[in-house]
Amino acid sequence: MNTTIVEQDNETTKKILPVILATAIFMQMLDSTILNTSITSIARDLNESPLEMQNAIISYVLTLALFMPVSGFLSDKFGTRKVFIFALFLFSLGSLFCALSQNLTHLVFARVVQGIGGSLMTPVGKLALIRTFPKKELLQAMNFAIIPALIGPVLGPLVGGYMVDYLSWHWIFLINIPFGILGILLSLKYMPDYKSPLIDFDLKGFLIFAAASLLLSVALELFGNTVQVSPVLALFMSGFLMLYWYYRHAVTDNNPLFPLNLFQVRTFRVGIIGNLATRLGFSSIPLLLPMMIQIAYRESAVTSGWIVAPMALTAMFGKSAVIRILNTFGYRKTLMVNTFIIGALICALALPSIHTSIYWYVPIIAVLGFFNSIQFTSMNSISIADLRVYHTSSGNSLVSVNQQLAIGFGIAFGLLVLKIFQGDVKLIHNEIHNAFRYTFLVVGFLTILSGFVFRRLHFKDGDNLKSSV
Repeated sequence: MNTTIVEQDNETTKKILPVILATAIFMQMLDSTILNTSITSIARDLNESPLEMQNAIISYVLTLALFMPVSGFLSDKFGTRKVFIFALFLFSLGSLFCALSQNLTHLVFARVVQGIGGSLMTPVGKLALIRTFPKKELLQAMNFAIIPALIGPVLGPLVGGYMVDYLSWHWIFLINIPFGILGILLSLKYMPDYKSPLIDFDLKGFLIFAAASLLLSVALELFGNTVQVSPVLALFMSGFLMLYWYYRHAVTDNNPLFPLNLFQVRTFRVGIIGNLATRLGFSSIPLLLPMMIQIAYRESAVTSGWIVAPMALTAMFGKSAVIRILNTFGYRKTLMVNTFIIGALICALALPSIHTSIYWYVPIIAVLGFFNSIQFTSMNSISIADLRVYHTSSGNSLVSVNQQLAIGFGIAFGLLVLKIFQGDVKLIHNEIHNAFRYTFLVVGFLTILSGFVFRRLHFKDGDNLKSSV
């Protein structure tokens, strides 16, 4: 009888846990993108220059970079349930503080509180998912939970635009609170509490790696908002030097924050590198396409949001198809072909001319959403496919940090290419739309090339994740 009750509780947890993680990811992804739409309105209300408001974005990003590497240790030390609920509480509290902010200083402080919560929510929730589901069921669970990461960046600007126009900027933060309360209530009952009996925190390694993440994140944030290249390059170089210092430290330390033998696992190594390489290509598209529609076509922010919105809908269809595709073709073939298709679709964004209707972009972006969904699920699941139990905490944290930096690198790269073409007046014939078209071609071609990273996978890699679904 007791065994039956335990099994029923376990099955209920398996049904609810992906929902809890999806709620947390949606909150974080929506919040990360919705603010960009509202910066001007917030600046006006707080009597600040819109240029100064960048501090509200940078403070959040830097806090993520600082605390995300320690998420695995905190989970092992205090338990996934306590840390996850604490993260949800902090994120919700920070959202309330943001809405109540009376000046920029208050807003920056509130964003730091949000950032601490955000840095723990997704990695800890994902860690609980990995430890709850057997490998055969993990792909399906992660496939459901990861969808908000696809639709959040797409819906964020659209929702933000409507809220600023018809309500007030305060609501872009207040919208997080009911989601946070729901997540806390569900977590109190259904979030498993995993701990590790062997804990030895690598403080020196954490400080070195956190410094590297901070320097790289600052450089990425400053890149799009400064005309002085030298300081940004200096920060980049400093960040990479700190990464090298961490490598030297990890070679000699008995229990480093991120053990180097993680990279001896082929699927983890390819997943990390592939994630970084492919995001360098397509991470800038949700930013560049709405920007082009507003600047080149002179359409409103809401219109540009509706043009991109179909990507969120087709991502749902991709979710329903990805498990069947991976079961049929395997990870190696799926990722190589899928990356090529995504690159070709990004290149196709360069086809419509300035005289073409903007609605020609809708079918391209809709198909892109479908294949993006397959890409994210495949890359995220193959990265943790062969991790041993004692590596799940550190490996999962490193995957999260890598994704955060990869998105930043992708956006920075897209903006850099755009600036280069924008400055070549002869090449673009003094037409800004052509600069965007050439940028799509470069970014798309780079994405196609990144697909060759997945050639390093064996054709049987990921078989342990395949299910009968």
